[in-house]
Amino acid sequence: MSQSPETNAGSPGVSGGARQLLGMKGASGSSNIWKIRLQLMKPVTWIPLIWGVICGAAASGNFHWTLPEVGASVACMLMSGPLLAGYTQTINDYYDRDIDAINEPYRPIPSGAIPLGQVRLQIIVLLLAGLAVAWGLDVWAGHSTPVLLLLALGGSFVSYIYSAPPLKLKQNGWLGNYALGASYIALPWWAGQALFGQLTWATALLTLAYSLAGLGIAVVNDFKSVEGDRALGLQSLPVVFGIQRASWISAGMIDLFQLAMVAVLIAIGQHFAAVLLVLLIVPQITFQDIWLLRDPVAFDVKYQASAQPFLVLGMLVTALAIGHSDLTLP
Repeated sequence: MSQSPETNAGSPGVSGGARQLLGMKGASGSSNIWKIRLQLMKPVTWIPLIWGVICGAAASGNFHWTLPEVGASVACMLMSGPLLAGYTQTINDYYDRDIDAINEPYRPIPSGAIPLGQVRLQIIVLLLAGLAVAWGLDVWAGHSTPVLLLLALGGSFVSYIYSAPPLKLKQNGWLGNYALGASYIALPWWAGQALFGQLTWATALLTLAYSLAGLGIAVVNDFKSVEGDRALGLQSLPVVFGIQRASWISAGMIDLFQLAMVAVLIAIGQHFAAVLLVLLIVPQITFQDIWLLRDPVAFDVKYQASAQPFLVLGMLVTALAIGHSDLTLP
């Protein structure tokens, strides 16, 4: 239900065909229209959204392993990942076709593999399908206010202004990357929590703060695009501050706001969870020293593959702790 950053490639052991289906950099070409459509939707970027729904369900403190609730959670993941994240990835490619012609000319639109009219149709179909699933989930949950539909509409709007002129948030490194961070963490979390429990102001604000760590993650994805961003006047943080300073900003945001969550967990009496979160932050700092701060352009993929599993596990630890605290009370 939101814009996720484009994934880097160069991953060892991943073939060009597999990269194409996953929407990764370095993909091979194809004339199969369905493979091309899937490439536009970048399935590899659905994973954080799906994980965010899991964290939200955990934070609700009210998820049960019953067939109806498991089915509802899968539908919420479908809405957040394949449908609305697919929508935003497609619309991002549509409006980024000029910059992709510089950075990733093999992608479906700049390579001419799919007509623009078909891209526009895909955007509309994915958006309407995602909104329909959101409305259905509100009906299933018995919401008097269609919370899921409103979240889906809000996330879709943010995704649109992230990519499309005249606002095009991604032109500003801070605004665009925060929109990306909130899409990674806050929006799918809110959807999962609202589906099975009650979304409170306390947890909403907490996840928005957590999303500032997501801003740091989003900066990592900017290093591969410095050349095209600079050529087209996009003010990404690596362009504005330089690659080395931007790597320190990225690491600082990731670490600082996770440590802020440690303080919150201590404040609400979840001390064991706070210790676990610290233990999950330590390897991230280690990998930042080994990969991110040394050469973020060369080692961005290795850093993300090494460090991000610890970050997302930390999100789940935090969510479970919140689900067992008073923060879920209205």
